[in-house]
Amino acid sequence: MIMRIDRLLTELPPPSEPDPVGAAAVQELLGGKFGEMSTFMNYTYQSFNFRNRQGARPFYDLVASIAAEEFAHIELVAAAINTMLTGAGEGEPGKSGSLKGVKGTRNTQHFIAGGAAALVQDSNNRPWTGDNVFSSGDLVEDLTHNFFLETGARNNKLKVYEMVEHPAARALTGFLLVRGGVHQLAYARALENLTGANLMKLFPSPYIPTDKIPECRPHMKRGQHLCLYRFSPDDFLELSAVFNGTHPETGEKLVIAEQTHPEGVPAHDLPAQRAVFAPGADPEMIAEVAARLRKQAGLPAAPSGVVAGSNGRAVKNGSAPSAKKSTARASKRRKVAVK
Repeated sequence: MIMRIDRLLTELPPPSEPDPVGAAAVQELLGGKFGEMSTFMNYTYQSFNFRNRQGARPFYDLVASIAAEEFAHIELVAAAINTMLTGAGEGEPGKSGSLKGVKGTRNTQHFIAGGAAALVQDSNNRPWTGDNVFSSGDLVEDLTHNFFLETGARNNKLKVYEMVEHPAARALTGFLLVRGGVHQLAYARALENLTGANLMKLFPSPYIPTDKIPECRPHMKRGQHLCLYRFSPDDFLELSAVFNGTHPETGEKLVIAEQTHPEGVPAHDLPAQRAVFAPGADPEMIAEVAARLRKQAGLPAAPSGVVAGSNGRAVKNGSAPSAKKSTARASKRRKVAVK
């Protein structure tokens, strides 16, 4: 099972100018053949289906722990897409023309099927499918596939980095190029330790040195290109048996992090987008109901969560920027008591 922590793996900038076209391109990193849905579900099902775990424990620990991090990568890509769409779904709910500004975007489903938000799709609006999952049961075959999957993922991240200039997309791809590179390296080392095949000569693949990307350098400076996390306080203790040696680009030693997982950072509390009814046409009414329910449950009056402030630092009991005033009809609805 997976324990969830309400943090993002890395800091993303707050919403700025919306970029629905760029967000559609970033969707490839979520729901594409080499996207984070594919890496997460491939490694997750391989770990579910892993036979003779005790006999091959270091390899099982590797696949299972990387699968856990991939869940957080999906969350991060979705957060970047949502940041890029924020502002494009503003407008008076129910009014003709409120969304006319997005009818020419590449993926109108962001606003029709979703609340100006990420969807489980690729950059051509095609839904992600379980056909992208490969779990043969043969350890060498699965590890080889995973190395290929991470190589394709790195290729796509580099192309999206070259294509999309929005700050959220740049921050996202800079981080994923570093961490995805670790996973690419982990599967290469696992194959080498298992079979003797030296895949280190293939790095970096594609042949773009990671430290050439400015957005990658802060993460490399913190050693994020060298370590794997266990994502468990008591399990997956044999990672070091297969994840070892030196980094093929820098020559530095590969390590297992002392922390079970990255500390993470709070996410920005993205504001309501009224024209797409997210979280509703009248978000103030929902907030009032939530406050009333907290009071009835004996909880503190202020929300208990932690979100990022405008400067990126954690703000406890914070909330999203207040949305525009509701219409007169919405104001009347808010007066309906929930007892």
